[in-house]
Amino acid sequence: MRFSAGTEDAMSSTAANSSSPLDWKFSQVFGERRPGEDVENIDVISAIEFDKSGDYLAVGDRGGRVVIFETKASKDVRTTFLFLFSKVTSKQHLRNASEGSDDVVIQHPEYRYKTEFQSHEPEFDYLKSVEIEEKINKLKWCTTLNGSLFMLSTNDKTIKLWKIKERKVKKVKEMDLTRSVSSESALLSESSFLSHESKSSVANGHQLEWIDNIKTNVSPSSTGYMNGENIVDGAIARCRRMFGHAHDYNINSISNNSDGETFISADDLRINLWNLEVSDQCFNIIDMKPSNMDDLTEVITSAEFHLLHCNLLAYSSSRGFIRLVDMRQSALCDRSATMLQDTESRVQKTFFTEIVASISSIKFATDGRHILSRDYMNLKLWDMRMPTSPVVTYKIHEHLRPKLCDLYNNDAIFDKFDCCISGDGNHFATGSYSNHMRIFSNGVGTEDGTTLEASRHSYRKRQQQSVSRARRSSLSNLTRGFYKQGHDASENNEFSCDLKSKLLHISWHPKTNLIACSTGNSLFMYHA
Repeated sequence: MRFSAGTEDAMSSTAANSSSPLDWKFSQVFGERRPGEDVENIDVISAIEFDKSGDYLAVGDRGGRVVIFETKASKDVRTTFLFLFSKVTSKQHLRNASEGSDDVVIQHPEYRYKTEFQSHEPEFDYLKSVEIEEKINKLKWCTTLNGSLFMLSTNDKTIKLWKIKERKVKKVKEMDLTRSVSSESALLSESSFLSHESKSSVANGHQLEWIDNIKTNVSPSSTGYMNGENIVDGAIARCRRMFGHAHDYNINSISNNSDGETFISADDLRINLWNLEVSDQCFNIIDMKPSNMDDLTEVITSAEFHLLHCNLLAYSSSRGFIRLVDMRQSALCDRSATMLQDTESRVQKTFFTEIVASISSIKFATDGRHILSRDYMNLKLWDMRMPTSPVVTYKIHEHLRPKLCDLYNNDAIFDKFDCCISGDGNHFATGSYSNHMRIFSNGVGTEDGTTLEASRHSYRKRQQQSVSRARRSSLSNLTRGFYKQGHDASENNEFSCDLKSKLLHISWHPKTNLIACSTGNSLFMYHA
């Protein structure tokens, strides 16, 4: 994951309503590929996560590395503009210039590289004779304490707690031996005053042999001319705790609790509750493993804590169910308080019905009432008080339904796409093939989604006429409408999508309309 920053200054002046479609523009790209450049598997991005403030963005890759970006301070932008007007001598002109610079300051956040570290290394389980990849499955930011950043990262088996701390790196400044002696130290620099020996001196009165000793004792790597500055800002990451040996199957989710003290980790059959201060024990709160594995009908695919209530969590399954559990009811949360199930959409069952119904990602909305879920075919918005069907269904891959057999043969049908929701809860986004990102707005009535192609120079933005925003009362009508539109020429062009170019990982800035998404080893950002 080699990042080389590239930024395009674009002003965001959209003043549309929260329910109307947003006007998206390219913002930044890190690690952009050159035409024809091959991407190694270890450089492919596998996780993206904003912190709660939006000031930091963490990116993990298949090589076990984590790269952290931070927002550029607004004072740096203002300093740049003031420097351009530094030749203005009049105070009134300078004041007018500084006031005028406010109109030019970029409104959307811009990010720059902060630090990176190796989170996981490849391992080998000798008991099961299997290799444990170093790939980062999930990243989660923890509560910030004392100005330090804390983060959880996990691969298939081990979770690590990292502390990213600012530090000041002091560098030795090499002395300039050619400077003239100042008048204040002229008396001390006299050789007769120091000793009766005729030895040359330097400006600070020390003997030249003492300077030679410094030059020989200080390593070249720690010396250098700093132009009067000998302190450099930096950040280091240290592993504080390791949470391991608690999952027999691969970990697919981690989620921090709103209490700031606990978190959960989920694999295919179990969900464990951890305390951030205790790494040698955890509590198994959900166990779906049957006594006979032949009776296994579903597995856990994703798990998330509620954003407001520390006792509530939700987890999804491969059958398309979302279960809400309350940890106050019992120590083992094997009985769900509420099950969200789309009972109206499954009219005709086929071999691929349950495969495409598997939920790959769920996200709680900030209002604490709605849940956004993504399966292979659709993006759905759920109301926790309406468990029988989703409030809204956005069709993502309906044009691929006739090709499910081919997608099954090349394993593309098992791709897991992330979903994200805006801070105000009115906009949703997810990924697709051909490096496409799909964005929808939760307005009134039927609306079309927007498709963006993740690219710096050439991105395509068009209206998806076949995308349906389905209310529960009109599911049947929308279904008939889809089959009618399925014969359009525009729909037939969609069958030529590039299945190798996948936009799997996506994250929405918590406070503004900024989306970070990844394709291969490239990280793209768009703002509205």
